[in-house]
Amino acid sequence: MEELSFSDLKISENIKNAVEEMGFEEPTPIQSLAIPETLKGKDIIGQAQTGTGKTVAFGIPLLEKIYIKDKSPQAIIICPTRELSIQVAEELGKLSSFIKGLHILPVYGGQPIGRQIRALKKGVHIIIGTPGRLIDHIQRKTLDLSGIETVVLDEADEMLDMGFREDIEKILKFTPKNRQTLLFSATMPNAIKKLTHMYQKNPKHLKIAQHIMTAPEIEQFYFETREKMKLETLSNILDIYDINLALVFCNTKRKVDRLTRDLKSRGYSADGIHGDMRQGIRDKVMGKFRKGKIEILVATDVAARGIDVPDVEAVFNYNVPSNNEYYVHRIGRTGRAGKTGYAFTFVAGKEIYRLREIQKFTKSKIKQQKIPSIRDIEKIKSNLVLDKIKDKIEKNNLDKDVHKIESLVEIGYNSIDIAAALLNMLKEK
Repeated sequence: MEELSFSDLKISENIKNAVEEMGFEEPTPIQSLAIPETLKGKDIIGQAQTGTGKTVAFGIPLLEKIYIKDKSPQAIIICPTRELSIQVAEELGKLSSFIKGLHILPVYGGQPIGRQIRALKKGVHIIIGTPGRLIDHIQRKTLDLSGIETVVLDEADEMLDMGFREDIEKILKFTPKNRQTLLFSATMPNAIKKLTHMYQKNPKHLKIAQHIMTAPEIEQFYFETREKMKLETLSNILDIYDINLALVFCNTKRKVDRLTRDLKSRGYSADGIHGDMRQGIRDKVMGKFRKGKIEILVATDVAARGIDVPDVEAVFNYNVPSNNEYYVHRIGRTGRAGKTGYAFTFVAGKEIYRLREIQKFTKSKIKQQKIPSIRDIEKIKSNLVLDKIKDKIEKNNLDKDVHKIESLVEIGYNSIDIAAALLNMLKEK
């Protein structure tokens, strides 16, 4: 499949600006396939796992069609759960941040219906909701779907598993027959196929293969931390594990620049790469990283493509990646050639929901660790040094060094004190 950038897509400057602000450098596979076809007005079946960028895949074409002056509902997105409804609404809110006058409303059970009715009366362009609450509004005549141009069925297989088939069919009957229908599902059971035959017109089936996680040599951890504490946490872990070569991933170019500057000001040998840099500069930085002249490389996902440095000891997700496959690609850059690597992910606020999706997608265990205190740092450092000492004793011929220590003992120094002094010196390095 030919690689596209968002600038290659026939979308408005407002949406291109929003995409850049969100830190997306190029479309994911499902976005590359779905956006051009959907912009042509075709019905599509998008078969892809959760966390592969489906919301942006249907969100961009949907936003392109909205006529702002008409304040009646023009698009409806049906989701299986309130959590997904909120998530989709937030993502569309970011995508439409440069579009003035656009109104998006999530409707779901558990929220007072009166508040939703008042919002609907003021005028809404895009409705996102769970089947039960949408039917409630239709029956109350507080939601008119006669002007709907686009219907999105998000996570259709999950909706059918939850017993929403009749509700979906009921909602679709209130929408115009000439609408565009977009269906997204991780799997394609017969029940979904029947739904597509009944409610879609010659749909284009776009399928993205699931990326299987194969990283047995990588120990994966996450830290729950506030956004403003991430730099401190990163510094502590770099010091504790005495990491010589590390990759740190950020979701936006701006964050790469800021973090690189902050790390340098703390005395770390760091540099950054992202899509706005000239290729020559990126190649120069990469060359330094390969040779070990830079210990920490801060990067966006696209800029880091093709990095193959065998001695990367740790990968840091300074921001939880925007889609699951990026996580797999990021952490796969450590633990090479049979060596054990570390993958550390910093999670702030709602990013915990993204991390849960990633765990489900990769079928891997990402263990939580508490942020180390100063006392923890001392203890961990000591243990790491002791492990190295044990390894040296077991693997190396230390006869010459033993003679040197014996010469100190002969002039009155205690062997335990000598060992303690050496341990202290190593910890200070």
